[in-house]
Amino acid sequence: MRSPLAVADVDLRAVQHNVQVLRLRAGVPLMAVVKADAFGHGAVPVAKAAVAAGATWLGVCRVDEALALRSAGLSVPILAWLDDMAAVAPAAASAEVHLSVSSLAELEAVARQRLAVRVHLKLDTGMHRAGCPVDRWVELVARAARAERLGAIRVVGVWSHLSHASSPADPHNRRQVEAFQAGLALAEAAGLRPEVRHLCGTAGAVGVPEARLDLVRIGAGLVGIDEVGAGLRPALTLRTRVLQVRRVVAGDGVGYDHAGRVKRTTTVALLPLGYADGIPRCARSAWVSWHGHRLPLLGRVSMDQVVVDAGDLPVRPGDEVVVLGRSAGAPRVEDWARWAETIPHEIYTGLGPRVVRAHTGTEGAQ
Repeated sequence: MRSPLAVADVDLRAVQHNVQVLRLRAGVPLMAVVKADAFGHGAVPVAKAAVAAGATWLGVCRVDEALALRSAGLSVPILAWLDDMAAVAPAAASAEVHLSVSSLAELEAVARQRLAVRVHLKLDTGMHRAGCPVDRWVELVARAARAERLGAIRVVGVWSHLSHASSPADPHNRRQVEAFQAGLALAEAAGLRPEVRHLCGTAGAVGVPEARLDLVRIGAGLVGIDEVGAGLRPALTLRTRVLQVRRVVAGDGVGYDHAGRVKRTTTVALLPLGYADGIPRCARSAWVSWHGHRLPLLGRVSMDQVVVDAGDLPVRPGDEVVVLGRSAGAPRVEDWARWAETIPHEIYTGLGPRVVRAHTGTEGAQ
């Protein structure tokens, strides 16, 4: 069987290290957020590794993502927070998947099915994205309490999300914690007794200790996106191999519109990765690593391929090239994010399906 043209090597030991570091730092139970295929790293193996390292919850966006985890044998509680709640409630109830509820309409859509779905009520404490607005919260918790008394739902959690957690000293964090505590008091006054209260993700878990509460949600930190200096390990290395090489002379143009033009006679190498595989088309200052040597991209990124300038290095077809990763001399995901003027999350989640994921290290037990 032929070897793949591009491989994302995912070190599950790095995932486990990150879980352990963040559990110790936060001092409370941890939800491993594996939405979007665990940020492009492979949801099932990453989830198994995280649970084996001590994560007691899993978080996803869509219920289909949760069902895939259940099918893989993962039995810990799973929260799904963005879906057509009326449509997915039966499947969620059957698989014991918790649903986030942000509005009266969502609450009623779930409660009227009388499936005793486990729900987490989400309060908008200031991010103004998902979540129940403060001025509708009293009505939401009152109706949720009534639905719970009737056995239609079970309110397991109350939660929210910090908008400025990457800047721990920002006053928005304090205001959001205060708004959340006020919302909790109103929920309890309505007769609700949530088992878990959760407010922050990775950055908040590290930098906003008053927001840790009963549970922290770790997504970016799980795979080593180290925005907050927490000593995390990146888990993914993207590598490919040279398919073709050729010599071009000074003045020759490369690619569409000859957007790349060489100033000297040089060797160029063709790599079978393009923007369909997650290489940002706008990352024109990027480079890749061949045995520790930097090979800059030349010309535009095409859909399926890029050209790099190898100079006079003895690059040959079949040689391995590291596109991003953990090894010394390789560009990091933060480099690609800077070149593309984006964030590491987008680089990882943009890796396409033609990039084969290969997992190393132990997956552990469920």
